[in-house]
Amino acid sequence: MTEAIATTPAWVLLAYLVAGVLFILALRGLSSPETSQQGNRFGMIGMVIAVATTLIVHGVGLPLIVAAVAIGGGIGFVIARRIAMTAMPQLVAGFHSLVGLAAVLVGVAAYLNPIAFGIADLANLPAAAAAGGGPLGGIVPVIFPASRVEMGLGVAIGAITFSGSIIAFLKLNGTMSGAPILLPARHVINLGTLVAILGLIAYFTTDQAAWVFFAIVALSFAIGFLLIIPIGGADMPVVVSMLNSYSGWAAAAMGFTLQNTAMIITGALVGSSGAILSYIMCTAMNRSFISVIAGGFGGDSAAASGGAVEARPYKRGSAEDAAFVMKNAESVIIVPGYGMAVSQAQHALREMGDLLRKEGVSVKYAIHPVAGRMPGHMNVLLAEANVPYDEVFELEDINGEFAQADVAFVIGANDVTNPLAKTDKTSPIYGMPVLDVEKAKTVLFVKRSMGGAGYAGVDNPVFYMDNTMMLLADAKKMVESINKDLG
Repeated sequence: MTEAIATTPAWVLLAYLVAGVLFILALRGLSSPETSQQGNRFGMIGMVIAVATTLIVHGVGLPLIVAAVAIGGGIGFVIARRIAMTAMPQLVAGFHSLVGLAAVLVGVAAYLNPIAFGIADLANLPAAAAAGGGPLGGIVPVIFPASRVEMGLGVAIGAITFSGSIIAFLKLNGTMSGAPILLPARHVINLGTLVAILGLIAYFTTDQAAWVFFAIVALSFAIGFLLIIPIGGADMPVVVSMLNSYSGWAAAAMGFTLQNTAMIITGALVGSSGAILSYIMCTAMNRSFISVIAGGFGGDSAAASGGAVEARPYKRGSAEDAAFVMKNAESVIIVPGYGMAVSQAQHALREMGDLLRKEGVSVKYAIHPVAGRMPGHMNVLLAEANVPYDEVFELEDINGEFAQADVAFVIGANDVTNPLAKTDKTSPIYGMPVLDVEKAKTVLFVKRSMGGAGYAGVDNPVFYMDNTMMLLADAKKMVESINKDLG
């Protein structure tokens, strides 16, 4: 790697440095809704610089590379334009899988043709074979031991990211059950597989035999599958963030293999920021970070809950009732959840907030860190609807205000408002900080029906409280009906 840097033109190193700085500025910008658009611009400019520099430096086969970029970019553009916001978590998981697969394919290509990637020891290789690129006449180029470590780690992390992201996609999409799938002796199997992968990577440094390399790939694909299937729906936002981190580390490892500074910087930024976000989310959910990434340690209780909903008496209200209560309130706290995303109710919800403010009502939005199906899901939807940033508050900033609020308007947020997280030690969400909506004078809870529990499979006692009025309907239709009565 040091020799590669020494022979790299100064302008290339400078371009990669500028791209790296822009990526850092992008992350800084994305840390706040007010600066997120600027952060996105910095990221796009940095990526253009990095890609353009790489294409110029490695000009061999440039037309094919440009064509591939155009095809891939075109497909990505069309998918991103057409995808519904409700399916954004699935999209993110799907794209993570492609990053992981790309890392595996690059690793395989480097293993099969190490000379082309500049990672082969050519000292004892005949000149004809060295000039030919790959193994010629039965002569197999010797890959540098250090490069084998990078290659082994890159394909391992990439394969884990790919298969894990596929399972996450299937769970998020509803194709596979969101409940934990617990295999017998899963912890022993997972730990044994991980130890085997690490052992094979260590052995790969002394023996570059094909069976060693492809055994690493195969076991890594398997462990990605095994790690994610035991994780339940309540932890899925952490899984998406975690897989994002994995994809970054895979890219960084392949950056060493390709001797590409931009990939190393970008991968390290994505990997570290994803890991930090995963840790923050685990803290917000009172989850052990190690337990989640180890594949659902402690998931037995979640599976035992079963998602059964007890038939109990509750109060049912109408849009007219809800409009009357909120119009006569002084303060309303709106709690959005996945139900809002499914029905695309964010624009109608913003209109409801505007109508309430015209009546002199104070309106605030309360966001739980893991509301929805991926980090920041609710923030993105509210921003799309142009909800003012200063009206949106995180859990720790607004939770103390529910006791003074006249109305808590909950729209499709079940698990993150469930008080069982504070009282029931057998609940799969026990210990997770939740929004204290039950403390408001009146709780208006929008839900499609009483027949189903939340994504974690746990019924919510708030439904049956004396101060709760259930508004059973499609979220968007209910909010639109409320708006008519408010107007």
